[in-house]
Amino acid sequence: MTERTGQLSLESIAAKVVTSLADHEQIPAFSSPRFSIGLSDAYRVTPMLRAAFEARGERVTGRKIGFTNRDMWKVHGVDAPIWGYCTDRTTYELADNSVQSVRDFAEPRIEPEIIFGLKEAPQSSMDQSALGDCIDWISLGYEVVQSIYPGWKFAASDTVVANALHGTLLVGTKHPFAPRKATWQRELATFRADLYCNGGLSQTGGGACVLGSPLIALQRLVTLLSRDPNNPPLQAGEIISTGTLTLAMPVSAGQTWTTVVNGIALEDITLSFEP
Repeated sequence: MTERTGQLSLESIAAKVVTSLADHEQIPAFSSPRFSIGLSDAYRVTPMLRAAFEARGERVTGRKIGFTNRDMWKVHGVDAPIWGYCTDRTTYELADNSVQSVRDFAEPRIEPEIIFGLKEAPQSSMDQSALGDCIDWISLGYEVVQSIYPGWKFAASDTVVANALHGTLLVGTKHPFAPRKATWQRELATFRADLYCNGGLSQTGGGACVLGSPLIALQRLVTLLSRDPNNPPLQAGEIISTGTLTLAMPVSAGQTWTTVVNGIALEDITLSFEP
């Protein structure tokens, strides 16, 4: 049965988003009074996006969590984290893809993030220690996010419909989680991250900016999915990007961005942009 919101069906909204993402062209937000799409309807669009990605040959690699940095909430008018899918056409090793083209995104922004690889499916009843037992590896990487809505003006439901503003995920060096699980837990809540653009300090943040810790962000996603009748829970093998450690910053061709971390056993990372 076709589900409708305002004058557009959810299927039509999904189709418009898929086309916009593929063409890197912006469209009006769906939260306008004309359409009045809400958050619950938006998450009904999410499985339609996944089906469209898979229909064109993509394989889901995991999820990205968005708006885990509360400093972003006031800027963009949201009040809770969101999530979207990553696929094998948006997920890459940073070492092999350290230069990105700004033409591949709509109003791109850069986000340094902690990324986890899951070896077991986490459950909503798990505390942070048990959740850590589900993690295979940890990495510091980048997500390039984008807005298919002009000027980054949208409501929370619009971001969900737009696959949580996901552009591409660039995974840095992977480190085993289990051998130093307790240490990782402590470091994730306290480490500092400084984001530089062309050698100048742009933003300062760290693990505490991600809902207190990237592990807490993962926990929130597990809980959110446990209450979602339309989308599947996390599975073993998924890659989870936990949200930006600093404010997301606009990027342009000719810029080189470096994230320097202190207080955690991860390498600094660099990403450049070309036309």
